[in-house]
Amino acid sequence: MARLYADENFPYPAVEASRRLGHDVLTAREAGQAGLGIPDDEVLSFAHAHARAVLTHNREHFRNLHEAGSPHSGLVLCTEDANFPSLAARVHQALSVAGDLTGQLIRINRPSG
Repeated sequence: MARLYADENFPYPAVEASRRLGHDVLTAREAGQAGLGIPDDEVLSFAHAHARAVLTHNREHFRNLHEAGSPHSGLVLCTEDANFPSLAARVHQALSVAGDLTGQLIRINRPSG
């Protein structure tokens, strides 16, 4: 399963659901990185140094870093969804077919309706 780094804006219930699906998820809080106003490029570097893909709702900023060529161990950019098990299941499904996440940007969208 995937090694992920959930930034501080990613909901903890979705982290827990992802863990139940077998993913190794480190949160910003667990890493001592929450509430410090750490810039996104440093979040990306931290995750990359620990061989973890970033799991975030902050789609625009991380997409911009990806497009600028910043090295990373993967980006999983999610639309917000209060149905945390459903969000985790969509992430799980996308990661199960993604292969090596290094340098990949994966978009997870909330179903319409």
